[in-house]
Amino acid sequence: QVQLVESGGGLVQAGGSLRLSCAASGRTFSGGVMGWFRQAPGKEREFVAAMTYNYFNTYGGDSVKGRFTISRDNAKNTVYLQMNSLKPEDTAIYYCAASRASKLYTEPGSYDYWGQGTQVTVSS
Repeated sequence: QVQLVESGGGLVQAGGSLRLSCAASGRTFSGGVMGWFRQAPGKEREFVAAMTYNYFNTYGGDSVKGRFTISRDNAKNTVYLQMNSLKPEDTAIYYCAASRASKLYTEPGSYDYWGQGTQVTVSS
């Protein structure tokens, strides 16, 4: 089994930045895709970004492009999400996810492992 542990969430003012981290541990996980989703109250889980083992990436809609950057340290089995120019509408629980597949899926059902989530709150 693979465990994913997120960190780095918190409260920030609009325009600020946060960096989320997600470390994978347990059963060896390599060669797969790691990514981020978010879920705001009353809304469905939304794809944010994902990256393959070889550093190909994709992002969700225009709402995050240009502001969020995903990166990965394979030696540490860790994926990061740098979030800049945060807006109140970015407020959500952010979940790390991992897939043993090599494709950049955007659907939650395509991911095999999930973290417990970390709260990001952006005040106006």
